[in-house]
Amino acid sequence: MTMHVQIETQRLQLRPLNLEDDRFIEKLLNTSGWLTFIGDRNVKNSSDATAYILKILNDSTTYYTVFQHKETAGPIGIVTFLYRDTQQYPDLGFAILPEYEKKGYAYEAANAYLTEILKTLKMEYVLGITLPDNNSSINLLERLGFRFEKKILKADQELSVYSRSTTR
Repeated sequence: MTMHVQIETQRLQLRPLNLEDDRFIEKLLNTSGWLTFIGDRNVKNSSDATAYILKILNDSTTYYTVFQHKETAGPIGIVTFLYRDTQQYPDLGFAILPEYEKKGYAYEAANAYLTEILKTLKMEYVLGITLPDNNSSINLLERLGFRFEKKILKADQELSVYSRSTTR
């Protein structure tokens, strides 16, 4: 089963990340939201972005799906699906460029992606992991049917873990 899917929603097209997304990834990873809530990945130019994308594409436990608005066709955000060594279940994440926030795009993309992968996913739960003060992510996870489960400590940082049953 692959997590690399192409999906179309009312307003968006979702597709796997590719090397042509370097400028978008450079921009996204340097937004204040990414830097505050996800962390600095040291992607400062197109070359760094290409290396970052190659690392993702060569990792069979990490999936980045780009979503773009059908009308403009430019990438506006990502949905991530990660299998982490430290967690029993995979982790759904998302990020969006600031100018597209609060328009329902991240929910539309994450919901469509989650719906698609749950058709074939053979796991009991999907997780969402975020900083406790990332209210936008928490609200989106809750809209997607995730519920707070526990707090964990990772690299001396407290994280909130949310989960959603795959048989919901």
